[in-house]
Amino acid sequence: MYAETSPTARAESRASATPGLPSMGNRAHIDDNRPMVSRRTFPSSLIAAVPAALLILGCSGDDTATSGTDTASTVSTTDPATATATATATATTTMTGTTADTGTDSDGTSTTSSETSTTTNPTTTDPTTTTDPTTTTDPTTTDPTTTDGTTDGTTDGTTDGTTGGFCAEGTQICEDGVAKICDGMGGFSSEETCENECDDNLGCVLCIPGSSVCVDGDSEICADDGQSFDGKVECDEVQGVMCDEDLGSCVGVCAPDTLGLSYIGCEYFPTVTANVVSTNFNFAVAVANTSDSVANVRVDRGGNMVASDTVAANSVKIINLPWVSELKVTQSSPSVKVNDGAYRLRSDQPVTVYQFNPLQYKIGNSSSFTNDASLLLPVNTWTGDYFVAARNSWRFNNSPPAYPGLYAVVAAQDGTTVELAPSATGKIVKAGGGVAANGTGSISLDRGDVLQVFSGDTGNNPSTADLTGTHITADKPIQLFGGHMCTFVPFNIGYCDHLEEAIPPFEALAKEYIVTPPLIPTGGNNPKAEMVRIVATTDDTSLSYDPPQGGAPTNIANAGDYVEISQTNKDFKITADKKVIVSQYMLGQDAGGNSGDPAMTIAVGVDQYRSDYLFHAPTNYEKNFVNITAPDGANVQLDGMAVNGFTAIGGTGFGVARVQLNNNGDGNHDITSNQPVGISVYGYGQYTSFWYPGGLNLEVLPQ
Repeated sequence: MYAETSPTARAESRASATPGLPSMGNRAHIDDNRPMVSRRTFPSSLIAAVPAALLILGCSGDDTATSGTDTASTVSTTDPATATATATATATTTMTGTTADTGTDSDGTSTTSSETSTTTNPTTTDPTTTTDPTTTTDPTTTDPTTTDGTTDGTTDGTTDGTTGGFCAEGTQICEDGVAKICDGMGGFSSEETCENECDDNLGCVLCIPGSSVCVDGDSEICADDGQSFDGKVECDEVQGVMCDEDLGSCVGVCAPDTLGLSYIGCEYFPTVTANVVSTNFNFAVAVANTSDSVANVRVDRGGNMVASDTVAANSVKIINLPWVSELKVTQSSPSVKVNDGAYRLRSDQPVTVYQFNPLQYKIGNSSSFTNDASLLLPVNTWTGDYFVAARNSWRFNNSPPAYPGLYAVVAAQDGTTVELAPSATGKIVKAGGGVAANGTGSISLDRGDVLQVFSGDTGNNPSTADLTGTHITADKPIQLFGGHMCTFVPFNIGYCDHLEEAIPPFEALAKEYIVTPPLIPTGGNNPKAEMVRIVATTDDTSLSYDPPQGGAPTNIANAGDYVEISQTNKDFKITADKKVIVSQYMLGQDAGGNSGDPAMTIAVGVDQYRSDYLFHAPTNYEKNFVNITAPDGANVQLDGMAVNGFTAIGGTGFGVARVQLNNNGDGNHDITSNQPVGISVYGYGQYTSFWYPGGLNLEVLPQ
């Protein structure tokens, strides 16, 4: 980009010289009207009926429910200008359950040990004393030396060892398909023969909550009240999945219960985000087949198939997709909701998918100048709880209109309700698509719909309009992208480039991250400076660094606030006492290196590192690199060759190797290690670049 030319005009002028070129059971697949179940919440009802004998013996044990509420108010950030406001984020966690051990005494008497019951009197004077009209207590079961709180009883549903030997009054049990209410005296106050199923918590029901059956080829899940099937898991034939009649659930290599929580999946939603690049360059996805079988890939938009292809085993294929003009807009555009705006990509083998916006750095003598790439996250890892990472609105030559920061929300299911809670700096927004000018909104999305939200124009640089920290929640699974249409990083160092990255859900965020800046492209082992943002998800988040970073903030007061470490070329570990998002931004070409421009990546938590990766780096960039962060002593291989030359990172026990990738091949690469490692992939061209995490696990991590 040149200083006297706007990004839009420059992209159009470059394009004129080029000939025209031709988106825990798995919630992500559940279509229902229930509130979104966060992976932080456990089901309160059992999936299958517990044998009646065990429930009878333990009927006095009370299930315990606990709930916790995090309330966070956001205020000003550490950006050069500040704003004040308040937003509230609430999360509730509920766990229920009882623990009981069963066994047999030496005399063959069946016994039950329940951690929630109390002991019987340690003194037994009459070995024939009865605790039930039909059962005599064996004296060996009330040994005076017993101190572990266990009590023996019968298996007919009338004793539990805590209420004089009888099942507590009002306790409900199931026995041979009959729902019974204990009267507290060894009998039952009522009995009902169930027509369908009997649940020990609910009595007679249509189905056991959480159980599933096959209906018309899909798996239907019983509701929490046991009176209906209100959730449907799609057993998608395109993904090679079928419903097993015996199990009542989907089976196959792409079935929700088969896929783990990682960047490897079978269903993705590639999504165009706003970029001023010429349409002569291609929006594209790279599909990496991680299996040993050929993957059949299909891409749809709405009800229309857009592309289909095959990807050989353990290889990567590029699929070009048409630009979506309603999303690829200019800086004057309002926020917008686009029906069927995202592509739906499905495979019958597990794959990984990267999207490039655009793919090419150069076509002939024409350069794109504004690029980035995103690692897409598969639908089976989506949840309904996210925080935005973006950047401030930015004016070229301080002239209107400003180029906005952005986020984009994509729905996997029809009837998804999305709630927007803006951060302190997220309250200056271009209204549209159901989003108010203060950044709030409640928007309904169907499968494949996209809500793209833009920050507003405050009339100056650096702008106080910044969507970072905005809290996005939904009642069904969603995907979130954060980024910028085109910006300088920092705001006064050239030149402008597109930013984008898919953001992991709250459940997969971590407390420990190792950040390593990219290698400067001019040679040597000199890192290029970057900017690092740390976004709090919870109030009063404490931070520390290894090695120490002089002047780096050590606390973030409110959820949605962020701190920024400016223009650092150091490797270091960030440790927080609560979950955070860490975003990294490459500086513009004028900051040094004679190549590249701003790009954005999301740091991967140490707990989400992997031991194998398959990824793609476009070969038409001048130089491509991978940063590998590995534990000391790890045996790491890149494309079958040992990786050496790791540089220690403080006292963390980790080191980093920055390795240039070979551009003579097809751009496909693999990394293996005997210990989990983290990788980030980036490439440079003249006044452009891309950067993305090469992969990650997306396991549920504790707060």
